[in-house]
Amino acid sequence: MLLRSASLRLITAVVLLGLSPALVRGKPHSKTPDQLRTDYISRMQLRVTPGAEEHTLGSLWTAESPLGDFSVDYKAHHLNDMITILVSVQTTAAQSGTVDSERSFTSSSAITGIMGRTPAATNPLLAGNSSSVLKGQGSTASNTQFQTSLTGQVIAVLPNGILVVEAERQIFMNNQHENVIVRGMVRPGDIGPNNTVPSAALSNLEIEMKGKGIISDGVRPPNFLTKAILWLLNF
Repeated sequence: MLLRSASLRLITAVVLLGLSPALVRGKPHSKTPDQLRTDYISRMQLRVTPGAEEHTLGSLWTAESPLGDFSVDYKAHHLNDMITILVSVQTTAAQSGTVDSERSFTSSSAITGIMGRTPAATNPLLAGNSSSVLKGQGSTASNTQFQTSLTGQVIAVLPNGILVVEAERQIFMNNQHENVIVRGMVRPGDIGPNNTVPSAALSNLEIEMKGKGIISDGVRPPNFLTKAILWLLNF
């Protein structure tokens, strides 16, 4: 009991020492709307990758000119072009198995007669029975479903013309932060007339969804310090 009380005091001291810097710093100041807008523009400018400039000596024509080809549409095919990804992922897997086996064995032996008589003590001489039954059944099922749509941009163009696209969405609502990132490779021909592409047409698809906030804290397993305190308090 004394050891547990001393351990509880030690853990309490460690918690207070860990929280003291946060108490000294105080609550961080929130940014103004102008600062948030400036930070957002700076982040978006860093995401833009400068393309290689192709100029023909002595000519005013450039391949990047928007009026260079009147037959081209607005579908994404250049670096930094925007594209809408329709994410629809559904995975269903099911497996079941059944085992039913039965086996029985019966054996009997007897002496029918000795000197014209049938001795009752030796009849039957040997008798045995054996039986085994095995029945088993198992099943597994898994179902994953995720559906959304978000707009990103072309972050790279491979030498064979394949586009590498990436889209990101950040949601801040009620002290909860949700971040969704989608990456993949798409052929220009798989992009629809309205500049959208389904996630099923993306090769090497990567979907990442992370959450942080009050909802994530509620389902997060306790850390080692919390587990130690609960153990000391017999919870």
